[in-house]
Amino acid sequence: MGFLSAEEQYKILTENISEIITDEEFRSKLERSVNDNKPLRCKLGIDPSAPDLHIGHAVVLHKLRQFQDLGHHVVLIIGDFTGMIGDPTGRSEMRKQLTVEEVMSNAQTYQEQLFLILNPERTELVFNSSWLSKLNFADVIKLASKLTVARMMEREDFYRRYRDNVSIGIHEFFYPLMQGYDSIAVRADIEFGATEQKFNLLMGRQLQRDYGQEPQVAFTMPILVGTNGVEKMSKSLGNYIGLTESPDQIYGKAMSIPDDLMDEYFRLATTMPSQEINSILEEVSSGKLHPRDAKMRLARELVALYHGSGAAEEAEENFKQVFQKGQMPSEMEAFIFEAPAGLVSVMVDAGLAPSKSEARRLIKQGGVKINGETAGAIDLELHKNKDDKEHIIQVGKRKFARVKIT
Repeated sequence: MGFLSAEEQYKILTENISEIITDEEFRSKLERSVNDNKPLRCKLGIDPSAPDLHIGHAVVLHKLRQFQDLGHHVVLIIGDFTGMIGDPTGRSEMRKQLTVEEVMSNAQTYQEQLFLILNPERTELVFNSSWLSKLNFADVIKLASKLTVARMMEREDFYRRYRDNVSIGIHEFFYPLMQGYDSIAVRADIEFGATEQKFNLLMGRQLQRDYGQEPQVAFTMPILVGTNGVEKMSKSLGNYIGLTESPDQIYGKAMSIPDDLMDEYFRLATTMPSQEINSILEEVSSGKLHPRDAKMRLARELVALYHGSGAAEEAEENFKQVFQKGQMPSEMEAFIFEAPAGLVSVMVDAGLAPSKSEARRLIKQGGVKINGETAGAIDLELHKNKDDKEHIIQVGKRKFARVKIT
C-alpha cells in the first residue's frame, strides 16, 4: 500500500482542528509512516454513557475517517470499564455510575452507529475491560504512582469542586489514569478528543513515556455548538441532531440553527471540501446567496451523509411543503397509546420532547397543537376519537406525529 507524501497528508489532516500536541512530532510520525509504509495507529476512546450519538460526536469521527481514507488504522476503544466510573471532565458534581447492563446496552448501540461514518475494514474495535479488568492491585498502585495529587488538581473541574467544597471521589482520579493506560495497551500513535479532553490526552503521553513507549500525538477537535446556538450539543439539552434521526428531523433541525453557525456546521459536521464551503459563505456574505438557501444546502448535506441523496431530496420537498406552503408533511411517524393518554407522556414517548419538563414548558408556551388547535392544559388527556381517527400532534414548526388512542 502506498501513501500520499507526508506533506500532502499533513495539509488534509490538519484542517478544522483545534490543536496538535505536538506539531513537530506529528510531522515526524507521518514521515516515518510514509518511509516505512506503515499506517499510524489512531486511537479514539468512547464511553457508552448515553444510548445515542449525535453530529457533535461525529466531528472527531469524520476526522478519523480522513485518516482511514489516507491509509491509516483506527483503534476504537469502547470504554465499558471506564464507563462504569464516568469521565469527570467538565462535571460540577460526581457522575452517577452506570451498571454493567447499562454500559453494554449503550455500547451495542454505539457499535451500530459508529460505522455510519468509519470504515469497518480499517477499524479495530476493542473494549478496555479486556486489559483494565486484568490489572491487580499492585498494578493499580504502580499506575497511581505516576501522578501527583497536585497535578490532578490542575484540572479546572477538580479544582473548582474542591474550592466549592463539592465532593470528589477517589475513583474519579483514576479516570484519566485509565484513559492514559488505554494508550499503552493499544500502542497509540495519535489520540483524538474534544478540546475539553486535553488533560486526559496529555495523561496518555505521560504514561506512555513512563512505560517506555514513544508518546502519542494529541489531536484536540472543536466542540460543536448545539442547534440553539448557546451550549454545546447535548441530547439532555435537546439541542442535538442525532445520527439515526429521520431525514425530516435532521433536515428540519439543520434549518433551525442560527445563521452565524452555518460556517461551523459546514466545516465540522459535513465532509464538503473547504473551497466549496468558502465559496458558499462568500456568496452569502456578498448577498448573492440568501442564508436560507445556504442552510438548505447544509441540511441536504447532513441528511445525505446518514440517509443518502435520495432521502435528502425527499426531506427537502417535505420541508418546503410544510414551511413554505403551510401544509402538513405527507409522512409522519405513527404511535399507538391506550386511553386515557396524558399529553405530556405522549410527547416524550413519541419523541416530540426530550423530557416531561420540556414537554410541560412547550405546552405552557403554546407551542403544542392537537389537530391544529393549541393545547392549553398541561394535564390534558387524549381519548379515542368517535370516528377512530388519529390525533395529529404538532410541536413547534418542525415536529409532527400521528397518535392513535385505543
